[in-house]
Amino acid sequence: MKHLISLVFVALLPFASGMTQAAGTGVGANTDLRERFTGAWRLAWFEEPAAVAKVHRADCSGMLIYTAYGHMSVQVMYRNPQAGGQSGPVQYAQGGYEASFGTYTIDEGRHTFIFHVEGAMVRNLIGKDLPRAYEFSGSQLIVKSTSPNEHWRVAWEHY
Repeated sequence: MKHLISLVFVALLPFASGMTQAAGTGVGANTDLRERFTGAWRLAWFEEPAAVAKVHRADCSGMLIYTAYGHMSVQVMYRNPQAGGQSGPVQYAQGGYEASFGTYTIDEGRHTFIFHVEGAMVRNLIGKDLPRAYEFSGSQLIVKSTSPNEHWRVAWEHY
């Protein structure tokens, strides 16, 4: 029986590793980069526009999860939702809370990923593709929108 289980595992291994590459970052993507994204991240800081060309650090907490198989989930809770800047990512939150999940693909050459939203607290996000720029700075993953109309930045740190 052990031998049969080993054979099944060895036979399925190439399929599993192929799924990781195709779903997580596309064919030919850098495995090391995919591994840098994978895991659970805590919100370190979140900057959003404030009045007249100032930046405000929002008082919030959150969690971001990337899997090796190309799935992601994000949750952010504003401790005082009325204190946030109205030009920030209000379109992503409802009642001071943001929650969404879906899949992601990475474009390593452009330092971007696309979040393909499958479910969200704000229902008009469902089915949308949200392009995001990323950079790794020390132990942080810094993410921002690629839209010129959105001026927020968020930093995440591995748990």
